[in-house]
Amino acid sequence: MTDGNERNGLPPAPVTSRRSLLAAGGLALTALALGLTGCAQEDALAQQAKAGDNKNYVAGDGSVTEFAAGDRKSAIQVNGTLFNGTAVAPADFQGKVTVLNFWFAACAPCRVEAPILEELHQEFKDQGVQFYGVNLRDEKATAEAFEKNFNLTYPSFDDKDGGVLLAVSGLVPPGAVPTTLVLDKQGRVASRVLGEVQKGTLKALIAAAVAE
Repeated sequence: MTDGNERNGLPPAPVTSRRSLLAAGGLALTALALGLTGCAQEDALAQQAKAGDNKNYVAGDGSVTEFAAGDRKSAIQVNGTLFNGTAVAPADFQGKVTVLNFWFAACAPCRVEAPILEELHQEFKDQGVQFYGVNLRDEKATAEAFEKNFNLTYPSFDDKDGGVLLAVSGLVPPGAVPTTLVLDKQGRVASRVLGEVQKGTLKALIAAAVAE
């Protein structure tokens, strides 16, 4: 069979094989699939970032990490001031199990877990466990309104300058709110919950630290 070029006395035009076309089509489909896979992988974060609610944080996944006593790093060095004006130093974490909860008022999971934290505070305070909130961005009036609304009786750090957050750098991701740390009686991090706490889980983590 001749093509138009041959009929006009010109060299025949190159013929693209069916196999080549199929191969090219396969590459294109592969590229498309990879692109879709990439989109799927970023969906969770992308949806949070593009939700339009200006929350400016990435909720943790609720994952729990426990650190064996022999693997714990040195005591955290927290120097900060509570909203009530009380100064807190590293020595205040010695000899007591401490729960540190990082929060701010506009964080939806923080509102969900606030009653749980207060219940556990009441349950463990007679065992010498102390609770501190670490508020990362609110003014005093906003923080106090939150505490009053949820009947929180434990104090919170005013940490807009990030001093407490810096002291636990590497353990608390800056954008992951809420995060809760349980410190042992030496002021070392014994366990961590990224995201909203579950009462049974946090109770078990605190009880384990108390028992040491």
